[in-house]
Amino acid sequence: MLTFTNKINKIRTFALVLIFAGIVIMYGGLFFQANPLVMTIFMLIGFLAIIASTVIYFWIGMLSSKAVQVTCPECSKPTKMLGRVDACMHCNEPLTLDPALEGEEFDESYNSKRKSRK
Repeated sequence: MLTFTNKINKIRTFALVLIFAGIVIMYGGLFFQANPLVMTIFMLIGFLAIIASTVIYFWIGMLSSKAVQVTCPECSKPTKMLGRVDACMHCNEPLTLDPALEGEEFDESYNSKRKSRK
């Protein structure tokens, strides 16, 4: 069974992975101290990964401030939703704001604008 997670948490996790990847890449550059050009390239790639992470954190912060806040029916905690369907940030309960999707099987493709119409 697939577990669904909140979109905001997925993006934050990706940004955190970028930070650690950037640090590891920069650390890998230290192994090439004999060749300054290669070391500099590794340092720049790692730095760009950290900068990309900062941009993603800023972007998701702006997106999170505009997200719809709802109360999860399962755990009764407030959570933020992006799109038509999302999962609770706390208990991963599938949530929807669209009354037409009530009782339907949870599918993240409902958020796609290219979803095929029946």
